[in-house]
Amino acid sequence: MQKLEIQGEKKLYGTIEISGSKNATLPILAATILTNKKVVISNIPIVKDVETMVELLRTLGSTIKLNKKSKKIEILNKKNLKTFAPYHLLKTMRAGVLVLGPLLSKYKIAKVSLPGGCAIGSRPINFHLSALKKMGANIKIKNGYIIASVKENLKGCLIKFPKVSVGATENVLIASCLAKGKTSLRNCSLEPEVGDLIIFLKKLGCKIKKVGKRGFDVMGIKKLKPAKHKVIFDRIETGTYIIASALTRGHIKIKNISPKIISTEISLLKKMGVNIIKKSNYIVVSCLKKLKSTSIVTKPYPGFPTDLQAQMTVLMTRAEGISKIKESIFENRFMHVSELRRMGAQIDIKGNTAKIFGNSKLNGAEVMATDLRASVCLILAGLVARNKTVVNRIYHLDRGYEKIEEKLSKCGAQIKRLR
Repeated sequence: MQKLEIQGEKKLYGTIEISGSKNATLPILAATILTNKKVVISNIPIVKDVETMVELLRTLGSTIKLNKKSKKIEILNKKNLKTFAPYHLLKTMRAGVLVLGPLLSKYKIAKVSLPGGCAIGSRPINFHLSALKKMGANIKIKNGYIIASVKENLKGCLIKFPKVSVGATENVLIASCLAKGKTSLRNCSLEPEVGDLIIFLKKLGCKIKKVGKRGFDVMGIKKLKPAKHKVIFDRIETGTYIIASALTRGHIKIKNISPKIISTEISLLKKMGVNIIKKSNYIVVSCLKKLKSTSIVTKPYPGFPTDLQAQMTVLMTRAEGISKIKESIFENRFMHVSELRRMGAQIDIKGNTAKIFGNSKLNGAEVMATDLRASVCLILAGLVARNKTVVNRIYHLDRGYEKIEEKLSKCGAQIKRLR
């Protein structure tokens, strides 16, 4: 099993180009099931989850050309697709369940494996299923599969999600595009990746209107158009490298981004003492001051993202005083803490709140990654720890970070992959 070896206490200097967003690419790929017209998607990240979704679409019958060098995908569904999404392709990727909505909406039937992914909480798909049932679908779960069908078309209706859910919002938005009549979705996710999906769906000809604070109205249509779309930048990757620069007291220019989209993160980091210069499509990050402690509660966008919680935990070990993080999204997302403790971090967990004691001296150790964001948090810790850190089980990392060793190495990190 592959692992990463990091030699710590190296400042990072240089430029990092941010990749396209994995979390935007996956639902957009799922949405291509709706159309038989040619679709071209650019700025895709070449990561394992995207490759798995491409393999899933090919299994369903999509004709796909993937150019890894230009980071572009061309998709043309010349014929009716298959409607069976097998377990072996969904067991490592939660986003695979996003094919349920478009398959059901277009072909009136779908058999989709229950999804896998990171072990950061139960993340039930009941919001997805209850919404589709309300639209007229018959759904049962048997032998680990969701078996869904609808007699005619899905029918538009009012759906209010009990809790803000990115995946449920995306799945039902996509399904609504070919439904009969108007679907009114309320208490939706407003994550930028959802916004990027909506931009793509509108390019296909879908009729989607923002309503109120967290609502969308979707008017179902029958015919779709060809479309070209450039995927939004990865804001979680961006936040990770901002933290890496601040941690190491380095100086990094981070390109191909929109600072406005990550204004919450930038504001918080500035308050901690991180120097961030904003331009239209890049930022420059440095940190010469002592970091101040802070308190964070993870929330749906535009709040602080849960996907940066683990990385922020590492930064807080370097701050003055005591910091706190309350995890309000997932109930099992502090698994990285035990590994950080092995490196010398002083962190107490009580319920869904972590108390991080600052000025911790981290020491290199052999550690084990438990999920995608925990993987990168241990790399960040290794960058500032004394001596050598070895991060095991990095297959999680490859699901969501493109060329992370290369990007960090170009900025002076001593990091290499051991096979």
